[in-house]
Amino acid sequence: MSLLVQKLPAGATPGKKRLDLDDEATGTDAPVHKRPCLDPPAGLTPCLQPLPVSPPPSNQDPQVSQIGPYILLEAPAAGRCSRAINRHTGREYTCKVYAAKSYAEMMAPYGVVPAHPNIARPAEVIVGDQNIYIFFQPAQDDMHNYVRRRRRLPEPEAAALFRQMAGAVAHCHQHGVVLRDLKLRKFIFTDGERSKLLLENLEDSCVLSGPDDSLQDKHGCPAYVGPEILSSKPSYSGKAADVWSLGVTLYTMLVGCYPFQDTKPVSLFGKIRRARFAVPEALSPKARCLIRCLLRRDPAERLTAGEILLHPWLAAGGSPEGSWGVPSGDQEPVQVVPEAEDWRAVEDKEEEAEEAEGLYG
Repeated sequence: MSLLVQKLPAGATPGKKRLDLDDEATGTDAPVHKRPCLDPPAGLTPCLQPLPVSPPPSNQDPQVSQIGPYILLEAPAAGRCSRAINRHTGREYTCKVYAAKSYAEMMAPYGVVPAHPNIARPAEVIVGDQNIYIFFQPAQDDMHNYVRRRRRLPEPEAAALFRQMAGAVAHCHQHGVVLRDLKLRKFIFTDGERSKLLLENLEDSCVLSGPDDSLQDKHGCPAYVGPEILSSKPSYSGKAADVWSLGVTLYTMLVGCYPFQDTKPVSLFGKIRRARFAVPEALSPKARCLIRCLLRRDPAERLTAGEILLHPWLAAGGSPEGSWGVPSGDQEPVQVVPEAEDWRAVEDKEEEAEEAEGLYG
């Protein structure tokens, strides 16, 4: 069995070394990637091509999942994500596992997006016959869990965090990458104070072939998708769809629930198509303005990711006088977040029931 390795230290040209690797410790059931494997893009730099390494030792403990210098603390076949320890340094990493044939597709966005302080980059990539193992620096927490615990965030804190999120998205858009699956969970904290955010990875992103950002596939978390993705139109603006997702993210951070709520998925998607939502008056005028500039039904009327960074609410660092502070109570929002299967299952029914109302315009 042949295995490949690539070292990707931050801010430096990737070094390459020979390692003894064990690709069989994780079993034969390799995770299936969401999208079909693509041919290696023309712009993939030579440093992203891994080198062959020596075969693994035959006397390794079958109970230990070891990949090169890393010991996996959870079975990667159980999810696609595992905690890992570098046995040489003792440092902990997060390991993402994919089918080996998707190596070029998974690494392509990192080949075109330069380093950014709010975008995580792989620390190392190990490719086996069946699986690809991408190691990232570990997270302290993610925004989804943080907002859920806090219920909602005061405006100054939300502004400081949202500025980092918008900056990461703007950087990707500037270099021709659409993220497509933006949500709170995609942003992770790297410090215990919960002040430094990183976009966890560029998984599910799409590298554009030119200035046209039109996409045809309907992709993303149902709670964060825009009206154009739920419509019957064959294509939509990928960058504008990312901005809508940022709008949902900001609303949830400030209000404590999703902007579109209903106990029935069909009704929920109808509200998203209409882009009808209420912004609490307790928020400052500048915060309400930014939310409405992002959650516009017409994608052409939304701010770009770069324009978000120039909005007065971010320039002012949030408005303390408009903040609710720390909320009390244990009530859960009534928002229903359907699984992807539910989203696609109700789409045909919605088209029949609502097309006459002009919801696809």
